[in-house]
Amino acid sequence: MKLLIQPSDGLAPLIRGINGARNRVEIIIFRFDRGEIQRALASAVKRGVFVHALIAHINRQGQENLRELETQLLAAGVTVARTADDLSRYHGKMMIIDRRELYLLSFNLTYLDIERSRAFGIITTNRKLVQEAVRLFEADTKRHPYDAGLSTLIVSPSNARKQLSGFIEQSKHELLIYDPRISDPAMIRLLSQRANAGVAIKIIGQLTGKSPVPVRRLSSLRLHTRTMIRDGRAAFVGSQSLREIELDGRREVGLVFRDRRVVSRLAATFQEDWSESGLPKAETADLPAAKTAKRVAKAVARQMPSVTPVLDVIVQEMASEGNLLEIDSQQVEETVKSAVKEAVKEVVQDAIEETSAQVDP
Repeated sequence: MKLLIQPSDGLAPLIRGINGARNRVEIIIFRFDRGEIQRALASAVKRGVFVHALIAHINRQGQENLRELETQLLAAGVTVARTADDLSRYHGKMMIIDRRELYLLSFNLTYLDIERSRAFGIITTNRKLVQEAVRLFEADTKRHPYDAGLSTLIVSPSNARKQLSGFIEQSKHELLIYDPRISDPAMIRLLSQRANAGVAIKIIGQLTGKSPVPVRRLSSLRLHTRTMIRDGRAAFVGSQSLREIELDGRREVGLVFRDRRVVSRLAATFQEDWSESGLPKAETADLPAAKTAKRVAKAVARQMPSVTPVLDVIVQEMASEGNLLEIDSQQVEETVKSAVKEAVKEVVQDAIEETSAQVDP
């Protein structure tokens, strides 16, 4: 088993994996902007490797970027499938090489995640794990139901809540956690219970509500990993935060393992980040909600195109059809406000989820 630590390891291990493929590469993509990976996949196709990419049906950048990526991969000879829309998001990140090597990642294949964020990845040739990952990939590619068949491959919503609850419950001395946003009530209660039972718990990230657990925010890097290290002997690395939506409503993928060398490196990295981190979140949250809302509104306004041309076209069309007199201006105004409010709310919530309400350096 090998550990990838970002940003120090970069793209090299992933490109080596793709370049070393002999038969097939199977990869799940949620967000993607690394041309080096795209070129490596295209090169693999040219030398006769079957490359199969499963692309999320939606992400915060919207359909346009995903469609463009799909078109580019298809042009390079990559077989492309889109995830179903039965879950709110397909957010897992993994790659399988020749069905013998699994790359389980907590980061997207993007510049921000790899070059500016604390994130981890696991490379394993464990046969059972690889086989289960293949089964998951095939189920999601073919849009078939997936039922977890291995307790160490953590898949939301199939077995994540049960397995991660058990992982926390088994902590006896120490639990180190990276998590951008812990908000699931049951998980918070469980963490509080373990802390009250004497387990030394530290969280780098954010935890909502009241809890005896100390929390610090990562000050030098953006946080984009979900990782737990238990008693220096076991660890979890994956894409699911301890949040209800990520445990029960999305496709998220993670891994629980006991490789002592990897667990030790994770714990050492955590302690370094903890020492360099700032004060607990509650002591550093100096932006009131109103001020934050104004900043968001200004940013949205700057990016929002003028709606006047759209309204002109609609009104002209309705006038030509003789329907202009049927317009209730107040009703139209309220409907538009409501639609814009919902759209902005969705985008802002998505942004908060991804950045964990932290300000990137």
